[in-house]
Amino acid sequence: MTGYVNPALMDANPLQILWFMLIGVLLLGYFILDGFDLGSGALYPFLGKNEQEKALVRKSVGPLWDGNEVWLLTGGGALFAAFAPAYATSFSGFYLAIMLVLFSLIARAAAIEFRALDAKWHKLWDIAFFLGSALPALLFGVAVGNVIEGVPLNEMGDYSGVPLFGLLRPFPLVCGVLSLSQMLLQGASWQALKTPVGCTVHKRASAMRTPLTIVVLVAFVLACVLYLGLLGDPHAATALPLAVRFVPCVLLVIGVLAALFFQKKGSDLMSFLASNIAPVALILLTAVTLFPYLIPSIGPGPSITVASAGGSDLALTAMTIIACFGVPLVLVYHVIIYRTFRGRLKLEDA
Repeated sequence: MTGYVNPALMDANPLQILWFMLIGVLLLGYFILDGFDLGSGALYPFLGKNEQEKALVRKSVGPLWDGNEVWLLTGGGALFAAFAPAYATSFSGFYLAIMLVLFSLIARAAAIEFRALDAKWHKLWDIAFFLGSALPALLFGVAVGNVIEGVPLNEMGDYSGVPLFGLLRPFPLVCGVLSLSQMLLQGASWQALKTPVGCTVHKRASAMRTPLTIVVLVAFVLACVLYLGLLGDPHAATALPLAVRFVPCVLLVIGVLAALFFQKKGSDLMSFLASNIAPVALILLTAVTLFPYLIPSIGPGPSITVASAGGSDLALTAMTIIACFGVPLVLVYHVIIYRTFRGRLKLEDA
């Protein structure tokens, strides 16, 4: 197995390849920016033991979470406009899982907004905040793992497997654990950065970073071992040599070890920034592993590729022009909002 596909799969035009990369950038923006607040929510019951501690955790993500989710919405819209067949197949095949993610994100949003205003139902909102953060962090990884391993498509390009339970295979499940643990590491690093030094939340978050780093590395190694077992299947080949995939692998290891190093040095800011190298590496690794596929098929139907699913040149050109104006505006918004709420919280903020 050489790791290459038939050159016929490489007949995508430059605009289609550009939008394959741009969608990767949009998803990267989401997993970096929303990763730490999903991780914070998943750690919520473990970091906050009383009302003040819980309020600190919520306050640390409260002004930021809704802007961070813009990247997910934009990525989904871009997938629909640029590669409509892939959008249709993925959203119909993973329908139950996607609806579970959407309901979880809605529950998380409601919990953040109403928790401080509704003392009567505070336990319900706490559960909603936790589950609404932990489930998407897990299911995003499971979805990516299924796409990498390949999904059963029929001759019409529709998902033909068992709904939801057909997606629970060993490799995707390990990818889900990797995604969850990485976001937990981001969340712990963010809480250590934002909460007052010396407070209980800061101490708990700081103590969690080392074991979470170990879990991320173990899950990543296990995912790599399971993936190597897939290389005997035709759909596991890509247009890029296998050696290219070592670059993001090394980048991920460097990122999590750097986060651990800066934690030992007492630099919460550098530790948080280093923890965000791992999602960069994971998205890059996913892209170089899949290309030129969008959804590999394990039969009986054909795979969906960048070339076969790409939109017209007119549509992609219009989207590119819009992106040249829209993406900088979103970046300016993030710069403003993060500058406005920069610095550590104070206990009285809770």
